[in-house]
Amino acid sequence: MEVRADRYRELSARILRDSPGITAAVTGAALHFDASRRRSYEGVDAEAWRRWAEAVKTHSLTHLDACLEEAERNLALNGVRVHWAETAADVHAILAEVVAAHAVRRVVKGKSMLSEELAVNESLGRMGVEVFETDLGEYILQLLDEPPSHILGPAIHRSLEDIRALFRRRFGTPSDATPETLAAAARAVLREAFLTADLGITGANFVVAETGTVALIENEGNIRLTTSAPRVHVALVGIEKVLPRWDDLAGFLQLTTRAATGQPIGCFVSLIQAPRRRPAQGSRPSREEPDGPTDVHVVFVDNGRTRVLADPEAWEVLRCVRCGACLNACPVYRQTGGHAYGWVYSGPLGAVLNPGLLGLPQAATLPFASTLCGACQDVCPVRIPIPKLLLDWRKRSVDEGLAPAAESRAMKVYAAVAIRPAAFRLATRLMRLVPAPLRRHLPFLATWSKGREPPVPSPRSFLRLWRDEAAPRKGGGP
Repeated sequence: MEVRADRYRELSARILRDSPGITAAVTGAALHFDASRRRSYEGVDAEAWRRWAEAVKTHSLTHLDACLEEAERNLALNGVRVHWAETAADVHAILAEVVAAHAVRRVVKGKSMLSEELAVNESLGRMGVEVFETDLGEYILQLLDEPPSHILGPAIHRSLEDIRALFRRRFGTPSDATPETLAAAARAVLREAFLTADLGITGANFVVAETGTVALIENEGNIRLTTSAPRVHVALVGIEKVLPRWDDLAGFLQLTTRAATGQPIGCFVSLIQAPRRRPAQGSRPSREEPDGPTDVHVVFVDNGRTRVLADPEAWEVLRCVRCGACLNACPVYRQTGGHAYGWVYSGPLGAVLNPGLLGLPQAATLPFASTLCGACQDVCPVRIPIPKLLLDWRKRSVDEGLAPAAESRAMKVYAAVAIRPAAFRLATRLMRLVPAPLRRHLPFLATWSKGREPPVPSPRSFLRLWRDEAAPRKGGGP
């Protein structure tokens, strides 16, 4: 995926100008998810769960080396081949090795933001391998050649009419096809892909170090088929996804789905520990398991994560469980959807994770795409202090000279005026005299006032109001 995270202002303005229906589509879906989350939290002590989940993830991150070594050891004991990838290029090389060793020609893929980050589809395409996204939303976007707009609902920016038109062109479905008819058309293609694929690729919601277990949550059943129908399974796992103990998993499975979709637990939870069991020498054939891959590979991926972990301010973002709750709650994200953020991770998560993974020069505008209302932190199931991280990245942007020059000059002028009471009083008096239509074009307010109605100034300044209220009233009364 092309990185365009440094073009947030341009991309967001273009979406708002050229795609007026996106705000309504994204807002409707995001608010639906958010309302479901609130209802699901009513039946549990959500704050206690969040504090517990924060503590577990913090422990695993501060003991990540030991957790990963334990996970590798137990996965290997289970018969899983473990790989380590520092960069996306390392992942591509590992996949090329698997493709060559197993003569892979067709791949089915479960929804994985990490695979988007690593440009896995493009890499496999260069190897001559046919790839099918099997999550319905991801499959729709694959047909449209678009990246995901949301962690949870990748195609929420697309309306039913958009998908009807797409499926009519590709599959000949009726122009007024029901969602069930559209799903059936996709199922007919994907079922054949499942039955003929050589390799299944997934991400992982969690890996349990104590048992060497890969855990996957879904609602459609496509991941279950991806991990069991092909003869080879590869799980791409960010190194931050490891949990220390088996007992931790049950809580995270429930908390993640409550935060994401409002469900008590996902419709399908797959726990993968080993390849299909084969009969030992001289044993009865009936002992062989009938389903599952004969080879399972787990690829632990860094791709900038150790750099983020070493950052004394940014490391807490690695607690993220990719539930999408912060996106659903964010009023800024709901205006444009995810494509304005210019890379895989969007919304508040992208604004604090992308600068760490990509480098601040490539994502310096994203931390400013926020009102700092704090809704993202309020809904985060692992209590990531997103507003604090946003402010830290903003400060770094200014310190490193990455903020827009005009904005930096404006803030310097404001600071110079604000620390001089006489100059500040004069400036506020002059501002109240400027007619409202002209205020939109003042250098300090032109960008801010786009899409906003400039406030009508009070006849008296705040300082004058304060002075008048503080002055003793005539007659000595209170």
